[in-house]
Amino acid sequence: MNPSTAFATVFADELARCGVREVVLAPGSRSTPMAMAFHALDVAGRLRLHVRIDERSVAFTALGLAKAGSTGPGVAGPGGRAPVAIVCTSGTAAANFHPAIIEASESGVPLLVLTADRPPELRGAGANQTIDQVKLYGDAVRWYADPGVPDRRAGAAAAWRSLACQAYALASGVTGTFPGPVHVNLPFREPLVPDGPVPDGPVSYGPLAVPPAVPPNKAGSAAAADPADWPESLAGRPGGEAWTRYQAAPSVAGDPPLALPWTERGVVVCGDGDYDPGPMVAIAEQAGWPVLAEPSSNARRGPSALIAYQYLLASPEFVAAHRPDMIISAGRPGLSRPQSALLRASGARHVVIAQGPGRWADQARVATDVAASVRLAGASPAAAGWLAAWRRADAAARAAADAVLDDDGSLSEPRLARDFLLALPEGALAWIGSSMPIRDVDATMRPRADIRVLASRGASGIDGTTSTAIGAALAHQSGGGGPAFALIGDLAVVHDAPGLAIGPGEPRPDLCLIVVNNDGGAIFSTLEQARFAGPFERVFGTPHGTSVAQLAEAFGVAYARAQTPEDVAKAVAETEPGSGLRLVEVRTDRAAQTELRARVRAAAIATLG
Repeated sequence: MNPSTAFATVFADELARCGVREVVLAPGSRSTPMAMAFHALDVAGRLRLHVRIDERSVAFTALGLAKAGSTGPGVAGPGGRAPVAIVCTSGTAAANFHPAIIEASESGVPLLVLTADRPPELRGAGANQTIDQVKLYGDAVRWYADPGVPDRRAGAAAAWRSLACQAYALASGVTGTFPGPVHVNLPFREPLVPDGPVPDGPVSYGPLAVPPAVPPNKAGSAAAADPADWPESLAGRPGGEAWTRYQAAPSVAGDPPLALPWTERGVVVCGDGDYDPGPMVAIAEQAGWPVLAEPSSNARRGPSALIAYQYLLASPEFVAAHRPDMIISAGRPGLSRPQSALLRASGARHVVIAQGPGRWADQARVATDVAASVRLAGASPAAAGWLAAWRRADAAARAAADAVLDDDGSLSEPRLARDFLLALPEGALAWIGSSMPIRDVDATMRPRADIRVLASRGASGIDGTTSTAIGAALAHQSGGGGPAFALIGDLAVVHDAPGLAIGPGEPRPDLCLIVVNNDGGAIFSTLEQARFAGPFERVFGTPHGTSVAQLAEAFGVAYARAQTPEDVAKAVAETEPGSGLRLVEVRTDRAAQTELRARVRAAAIATLG
């Protein structure tokens, strides 16, 4: 067995022992050893392999798979999620991973980034498809390792297995670090393919699940590596155990809760993040405080959760009369400017719940406390006037907003967001795109505890939206979850068109992608740039003229157009096991939608004066 094959054999086997159950790769030559090793594990049923043409789609598909919760039996991290591995060849292929790695780093999503590389003698020598991949992703990864070119020596297998366990543990966060991406750069020398005859058709590869190192023996089974061919056994621990076991390190999560005195005028703010929203909702209900929860916090549930809070916070009169004395925030809030203004307000005690060791969100730099968890010291009084006032205002603003949306009569973008989330069946996954879709959902979503809402809010980029939604749907449904949906914009679909390229035989989710097509970037119409009419349309609005229907046809994806609320409800109802990947287009006019949102906002705020 040649050293490149031996390394890939051992390393891939050990990652599977640790708990890797999903691997996404792009085709390439230098990554051949890893590609063949993971393919063999897929054939053996030890993990699921996904192949994509575009490395950016590879990374974002993996991001969705990991974020939606690919769990493993081995060293799972604090959130119970196993890292997902991504594989590419050398050169610019590795550079295309970078945007997803940044999002994973900011969101605390565990990824194992495996980049093949040229050996040292080919670097800096003008060799084809060779760039400097050393610490390519900088501080966006939790850890970087380059084990060097595999060689035939005693002790190598142990080192390779130990490396796999360490990378897995640091990505998952089990060591006490914040979960995130880990980069292992893998230089390979030729030969890159296994020794021996080329198998004719599918082969059972034996205990290590790799192509046989020597020809099959007379009995016809794949022989293990010849001891004369390698200086030691390549087998791992008996019974499929991981080479290294990590005991979960003490962390802030194990610290006692911070005791807070009850005050009537408190607010709980929940932003996007990988945390259990239950304790935040529970303390709000215990204290009689409103919950201002962004959709992807999954904390918009229960009687304390508000819907129209951004309109309340946009009313100077309401804010002046309802200044909190206590704010508890979790995740990464900041979806709307009024919410950010609340968090910047001085005078309140502001307790931030840490995302993990050394990680918390306090963009205004005004937090007074950072804690792993909190509790109320003593019983809170039964009076609930504070919460009642917030709820009355929320109901009034919501009714005014709904009246404008319903009177409009059309399938507007805010109405689509509202009706879409209401129509989702129990157990559904909803992936919401950045920019306007997540903001429309934030302004209209009713409290629901029976669905899961996800979004890429770590860096909030447009990159890889379709691929990430597909990855999330695959993970959701492999774990027994219900149907999956995505609400995204037209620019996101055009930007990530290669994400729709899923080859025949590859795992495909049952995912309904609802695409809002207003022919450009609608969010800029809500910002100050819109006042500059001369350059606005060309450099901010960016109309593209792409036919979503023809795009779907090009990739063999089912297509439908929704023109009424009933059409949207029908598309949701038709998303069921076996329905596959579908695009449902909703066409709107950017200028009209901007004007409608302004009317909705004005009507909602007017009820609070």
